[in-house]
Amino acid sequence: MYSIRNIARSSIPRFSISRRFNSTLTFIEAESDKITSASLSALEASKQIGNPITAILLGSNSESLAKNLSKTDLVNKILICKNENLDNYLPEQVTPIFEKILKDDKNDFKNLIVPASSVGKNFLPRLGALLDVQPVSDIIKVIDPKTFIRPVYAGNAWSTVKSKDEIVLTSVRSSSFPQAVIDESGSAVDSKIEEIEYVKPTVKSTFVGNELIKSERPDLGSAKIVVSGGRGLKNKEEFEKLLFPLSEKLNAAIGASRAAVDSGFCDNSLQVGQTGKVVAPDLYIAVGISGAIQHLAGMKDSKVIVAINKDEESPIFSIADVSLVGDLFEVVPELTSKL
Repeated sequence: MYSIRNIARSSIPRFSISRRFNSTLTFIEAESDKITSASLSALEASKQIGNPITAILLGSNSESLAKNLSKTDLVNKILICKNENLDNYLPEQVTPIFEKILKDDKNDFKNLIVPASSVGKNFLPRLGALLDVQPVSDIIKVIDPKTFIRPVYAGNAWSTVKSKDEIVLTSVRSSSFPQAVIDESGSAVDSKIEEIEYVKPTVKSTFVGNELIKSERPDLGSAKIVVSGGRGLKNKEEFEKLLFPLSEKLNAAIGASRAAVDSGFCDNSLQVGQTGKVVAPDLYIAVGISGAIQHLAGMKDSKVIVAINKDEESPIFSIADVSLVGDLFEVVPELTSKL
C-alpha cells in the first residue's frame, strides 16, 4: 500500500463555539426496528476517538431502540426524536436536526460520526455545507479525534487526513471496524435518554414509497460468507441456477460484479465494488469474476478469497487465497454437491 498524507483545509466555521469539554455525537441508524450493523461499527469507531459518546436516534421507533442501547456502557447519553417524518431518513428532514444540535453553544460536540451508508452519504455533505466544514468520508482507521485514514484511488492507496475544522464530520466504512456489542441483559437507564424537538425543514420534500428486494438470505453488507457471480455466468438463469444452491449450502449472501448487474443477472442492490457495496466477510467466493479494479476495491479486505475462473490470467487471482482455474459450469455444481 502506498501512503499519501494530506491535510483537509476549510474555512473557519461561520458560527462561534466556546466549549470546555469534548464529546462525540454518533448517529445510530435503524432498519426493520433493529440497529444496523453499520451503526454498531460507527459506535466502535466513536469509542476509538476516546471522548464521551452521545448517540442520536431518529424516527417513531427511536424510543424503544434507545431503551435497549441505554442498557450498555457504550454511550453516556441518547438523544431521540420520535417524529414519524424521520422514519425514512430523508436528508432534507434529517439535516436540520443535526444542524441545530451542532450549532447550539450549549453542546460540546467536537466529532460527528455516521455510518458510510446511503443515509449517511446523503445527509453528511448537506450538513457540511450548512456548517461550512469539510466532511472526512469513508474512514478505515482512527488515529486521533481529528486525524483519520481513508482509502483513495479505488482502495489502492491510503490517505492520512487531518481536519482543522472546529467540528469534525466523519463517515465510517463499516467493514473496517468491528461491531460494538450491545448487552441487552441489563436494565434500561431512562435517565440517559433525552427527547429533542423536531426541526421542520424549509425544503418541501416528502417520502412517497420504496420498492425493496426481500430475501431470506443473510444481508450482503454484514454476511460472514458471500458468493458473488460475474459476467462469466452468461445469463440470469445460469446465475441463479449455479449460485443460489451454493449460497444455500453455505448460508451465504449473494453478490455480483457490476458487469453482472448491468447485464441484468440480478438486482443492483447486490453489486459489490467501488460503486456498489464494500464487504469484508470471512469468506468471499468469486465465480466468473475477472477482477476489475472497481470490483476488487469492494471485496479485497475479505479474510479468505476464493476465485473460480477459466482464465488463468484473470486479475482476481492476484489477490485470491485459493485460485481454481476451470469451467465454472462444472466446478460450481461439483462443489455444491460435496458440501
